[in-house]
Amino acid sequence: MSQTAIPYWFLRGGTSRGPYFRRRDLPDDRDTLAKVLVSVIGAGNPLNIDGIGGGNAVTTKVAILSRSTDAEADVDYFFAQVAVEEALVDFGPTCGNILVGVGPAAIEMGLVEARDGKTPVRIRAVNTGALIEAIVETPERRVTYEGNIAVDGVPGRAAPITLNFLGVVGSKTGAMLPTGNLKETINGIDVTCMDVAMPMVIARAEDFGVTGGESQVELDGNGPLFEKMEPLRREAGRRMGLGEVSKSVTPKIGLISKPVAGGHFRARYFMPWACHPTLAITGSQCLAACALCPGTVAEGIAEPIARSPAVVRIENPVGMTEVTVDYRCVGGALDFRSAGVIRTARLIARGEVFVPDAALAREPGSGGLA
Repeated sequence: MSQTAIPYWFLRGGTSRGPYFRRRDLPDDRDTLAKVLVSVIGAGNPLNIDGIGGGNAVTTKVAILSRSTDAEADVDYFFAQVAVEEALVDFGPTCGNILVGVGPAAIEMGLVEARDGKTPVRIRAVNTGALIEAIVETPERRVTYEGNIAVDGVPGRAAPITLNFLGVVGSKTGAMLPTGNLKETINGIDVTCMDVAMPMVIARAEDFGVTGGESQVELDGNGPLFEKMEPLRREAGRRMGLGEVSKSVTPKIGLISKPVAGGHFRARYFMPWACHPTLAITGSQCLAACALCPGTVAEGIAEPIARSPAVVRIENPVGMTEVTVDYRCVGGALDFRSAGVIRTARLIARGEVFVPDAALAREPGSGGLA
């Protein structure tokens, strides 16, 4: 079997990890690109045994980077969510955790020149059009991964990467409340359909027969829970203008409950067919917006949140996620201006990953990428 080598950088970003590629090293055609990524990850097997995926949705993610043509950005970040047990790729959503690694990866790839001390990297999320500024630690003009910041769900400590999100309202649908409702009922359950950084369907955990304090493993093993959530998610996707979403990872589902460990509320975030081991960065912004907005399903559950700029603390399966939010309420309506988080990343490996020539839709030995 003839194979083609493709350069890649392998990073942990936040609580996810995966390969980061330069756009020029991959096929332009979307169908061919999907076949290449399926091969890279080893999708279609629960262990991803024939690729570099990790057998979990947080370890089958891909970032594709290029210099941006947008005057407001340095780098274009195109995200792909590769399935675990199916040979599928979803190019619709974005990922905030993988985004954490975009700044350092862009510097490592030579797409952005490092400054001495700290390097700001302006990122355009191609999937949603959002603009984000990442601040990367670069003493002596080199990325450092060593530092003192701890992130729940990640062992050890590392250098901080600050992300400032701008223009996240209506990331995919064009509106914070794409159905026009603060709260509505789907299949007998009250939900809030909201789009801030990530389209989500947010509901109270108790309405699904869970407390919200269950572990990831307990929730993943709860078949009746998913049987109840998935039809509701599909109907919500239709109402939000996302179309038929049975093969799409958006909208995501978030279940909220009262806090027990000093947070403003507790959340379990679904990807959507498995529970996230911690909490997605994009999802944390949407959940924070839901808690700040009067009249949503979070009313009566979330603890009072301070005036802007406020740090919203969200309890997740392994600890706490903090989101700094700049907002205001005008006439009872939420004006969500921006959100910021501090996370860490680490370059784990770099080199070449091999894909069969068949995935590139060309004859063996015929040369470069199609």
